[in-house]
Formats: sequence, structure tokens, C-alpha cells
Amino acid sequence: MTTSIRPKAIVFDVNETLLDLSSLQWAFAQQFNEPYAFKHWFSSLLQYSLVDTLTADYHDFGQIGKAALTMTSAYFDKPLSPDEQQSLLALIADLQPYPDVEPGLARLKEAGFRLVTLTNSPTRTLTQQMANTGLDAYFEALWSVDDVQVFKPHPQTYGLALSRLQLPPDQAMLVACHGWDIAGAARVGMQTGFIARPGQSPYALAPAPTITGNTLLDLAEQLI
Repeated sequence: MTTSIRPKAIVFDVNETLLDLSSLQWAFAQQFNEPYAFKHWFSSLLQYSLVDTLTADYHDFGQIGKAALTMTSAYFDKPLSPDEQQSLLALIADLQPYPDVEPGLARLKEAGFRLVTLTNSPTRTLTQQMANTGLDAYFEALWSVDDVQVFKPHPQTYGLALSRLQLPPDQAMLVACHGWDIAGAARVGMQTGFIARPGQSPYALAPAPTITGNTLLDLAEQLI
């Protein structure tokens, strides 16, 4: 660790950090007959969430995801029926955790850390995801950016978690696998834990993560 302060709370990103998106990637590839369809859709989803934030507009992640899917269909010249769109988007609520997630959360909870989530997904999706996986048992609270109506990495999103935790930034750690999320949390003074999920890397122009590991168990061992 690059700091001697042990965080009191750990704030978790959800999609791709805790939950494996490979089933969704496979479904997109099958539907579009194109291996890069998911990447195009997910990049568009993130891009237009930032457009909403910068233009002081707000549609939740589900709405933006549907709009991004329409744009992805146009990009690959593959029209989808409403039922096909709904079937693809519904898979987000049924994502499964990576194998390291439940044992990692258990270790951290046993060690006395407060555990919460902070996700760009709407509250209804987050609640379904956590209930379907059983991970909700590990968390003190499940928080979404719905409550501030701007998306991560805007400072207000991390401020929401810090305010509810009643902690100063350096006593909380964001754990994520996305460089942009780590950069946003570091910018407000939080400690950061980067999980190096396949294809992910920290943002080179942001402060280095406080800790880094290939799995949540790696991070848990470093913290404990």
C-alpha cells in the first residue's frame, strides 16, 4: 500500500468489477454476429452517460443503454426488434460474480471493513443484481448515482458515498476495475484499489492506485 491509513469503508463499483460481463459479451456477439458489438455498445453507454453529465441532463443507465443499443444496431446495420432489444438488456440483471468476489467480500467483512456499492446502474437494476447473486448480504448499503443524477467519475457521485458514510475521503477506498473510476475517486482524495480484470488498466495520467491486484482476494490480503 502507498498509504499507512487503513480505510474504514470500501466502496465498490459493480459492473465488471464484481460482476462478470462475459455472458453479455457472448450474447451481443451472437445477436450481431460481430465480436466487437458489445465493446461498441458499452463504450457508447459510457460516452453518452458523460454527455448527459456534461450537458446537465439525466437519463438513467438503463435508458442510455437502450439508446446506445439502437445506435449499435445502426452502426452494424443489424436492426433489432423490441423483443430482441429487451432480451439483451435484461441480461444485465442476471450477471454472475467473478469466482474471487464472494470469498474476497467475506474476508473483508470478517476483517471489519464497512462495505457499500456505488454504481452507475439504476437502483432497480442494482437491487436485482445483488439479490440474484446473493451478494447483498455482504453490503451495508447499495447506492446508485440515481440519487445525484450525474454519473461517475463526477465528484458528486463519490461525495454521495462519503456523505452517507460520514467519512473523510482518505478513510474510504473505491475498488474498481476501470481506470476512469479510479481516477475520479483519487481526484476527490479517496484511496483506490484497482482490480486488473482482463483488458483493463489504470489511467496513466491519473495518480497510481493505492493498491492493485488481479483479484479481489489479492486486494483483501493487502488490506488485511
